[in-house]
Amino acid sequence: MNILVRYRLEGRTAKEISASVEAGVRGGQLAPGDQLPAVRELAAQLGVSPTTVAAAYGDLRRRGLTAGAGRSGTRIRGAPPVSSRVYLSAPAGTRDLITGGPDPDLLPPLPAWPARRPARMYAEAPVAPRLRRLAAGQLAADGIDTASLTVAGGALDAIERVLATWLTPADRVIVEDPGHAVTYDLLAAMGFTTVPVPVDDLGIRPDGLAAALARGAGAVILTPRAQAATGAAWDADRAAEIAGVLRRHPAIGVVEDDHAGPVAGVPGFTACAGLGRWVTLRSVSKSLGPDLRLAVVAGDEATITRVAGRQALGTGWVSYQLQEMVADLWSDAAAARTLAEAARIYAGRGGALRSALAAHGITASGRSGFTCWVPVADEDRVASSLAAAGWAVAPGQRFRIAAPPGIRICFARLAESDAPAFAAEFARALRHRVSRLD
Repeated sequence: MNILVRYRLEGRTAKEISASVEAGVRGGQLAPGDQLPAVRELAAQLGVSPTTVAAAYGDLRRRGLTAGAGRSGTRIRGAPPVSSRVYLSAPAGTRDLITGGPDPDLLPPLPAWPARRPARMYAEAPVAPRLRRLAAGQLAADGIDTASLTVAGGALDAIERVLATWLTPADRVIVEDPGHAVTYDLLAAMGFTTVPVPVDDLGIRPDGLAAALARGAGAVILTPRAQAATGAAWDADRAAEIAGVLRRHPAIGVVEDDHAGPVAGVPGFTACAGLGRWVTLRSVSKSLGPDLRLAVVAGDEATITRVAGRQALGTGWVSYQLQEMVADLWSDAAAARTLAEAARIYAGRGGALRSALAAHGITASGRSGFTCWVPVADEDRVASSLAAAGWAVAPGQRFRIAAPPGIRICFARLAESDAPAFAAEFARALRHRVSRLD
């Protein structure tokens, strides 16, 4: 963590001090991890009361720019919501095992469209009829109630809209740990308090979920498969255990984020059957392409109505052109074959990576999706050593709250034949770490 020395904060009021910090973040003078002065120290520097500085720091935390408080200090968050720098990227000259997206070569080609399609007018339904029919068929096949459906501009857009209808700032939201870094950032920006629950290879742990719910929360965000950090996935027994825990807390709002869908490599399960407040999201970003900003949202009637009603007052609807493009892909037999082949290839790449690491005595998680997690003692040093050898992986700090250190590896573009070379470098990085500590 960097101690703030190069940027001088200004202001006489809480609003001015908060704006000074935000300006430093926007301008790059304040970087993620930089620690702000202690409340009393900054109050003395600015000639204001500690109460004024504490109010400024509280505002920054509520808006998701900072994290921490008290003796641990206040620091700039990893992805404060005043910048477009949200996703990690691989350094130049390295192999990219850091980006959590699909392999572009495994995406189905977009359909050739006629010059013009009928335009969607203001009074029409927010969900195109053909997309609704196809989405309902897919979801129902996995046991998901499709009586109420809407469409959002991707999974995170859906999560934001749903939570805004359920919660108020400072409410507690249970999340998986390790988990999806950008979801953590979104919750911070919305002013919610995250409650981390450990995961294993079958997803969120039911005992941890039960304990967190017993302490109180307004919502929980779950990933049934292709978990963003670890590649965890539910089986039928784990889904039933989670459902049993949730049914004991009928007031909780449940979000199932099934972002990988048909390319996750394992069947889909749900824990939402019979719940009173729930949504299941099916994004197309991982299967059809990240630029297709669309997620189908199924849920209880009250939630779906509220989400669609609020959307109608803002963006109005997700473009019918986009909805029809997705419907075309979902209806196309060749696209279906491409998705099935992509799922097979991703599963093969993940299996090859885990086997190659196991040959060096290294245990990696991951039953599905594009990512796996390897526990390490010093994630920054291992990641730096791998980068020097030409492999870009993600230190786990960005993806965890209370979980122990680890490395996240995205194998979506890692050919099976390259897995042994990477695993050998990973083992070498671990040995180098140990030798330097001796």
